[in-house]
Amino acid sequence: MRANYKVEIASGIFLFLGVAALVWLALRATDYGQEIGDETYTITARFSNIGDLRDRAPVKIGGVTVGLVRDVELDPITFEAVVHMDIASRFDEIPSDTGASVLTSGVLGDRYVGLEPGGAPDYLAEGDELFVTQSAMVLEQIIGKYLFNTGKESSE
Repeated sequence: MRANYKVEIASGIFLFLGVAALVWLALRATDYGQEIGDETYTITARFSNIGDLRDRAPVKIGGVTVGLVRDVELDPITFEAVVHMDIASRFDEIPSDTGASVLTSGVLGDRYVGLEPGGAPDYLAEGDELFVTQSAMVLEQIIGKYLFNTGKESSE
């Protein structure tokens, strides 16, 4: 009877460690707790389509996270998505003619905002807006164009 008790304790510890490993993996995979610091400045960009870009999505330059998406709203006049991004203040020398694109991590991964720095001598500051933007490429629209030839004009 004593040996059975030891097996049950060992199984319980093994199960607890397995659940803890799954929780850790889930938190790492969703970038929960991703921090950029307390000192930030906010910039905005307008896109015609952001796909499924969400709040707290990373903002990256060259694959390095420099900020997070604070929130996304719809402009009621132009019907464009307005993305507000918090950029860490240590990245204060981003040129003012920087472009923004909504990109995807992998084939079916999460969306993020990729910044492509320009060459202007002045830098982005609090409240600036990025004017060079590229909207998200939605997989369903791309497949539809190739399957149904919706991108070609008819010859009639």
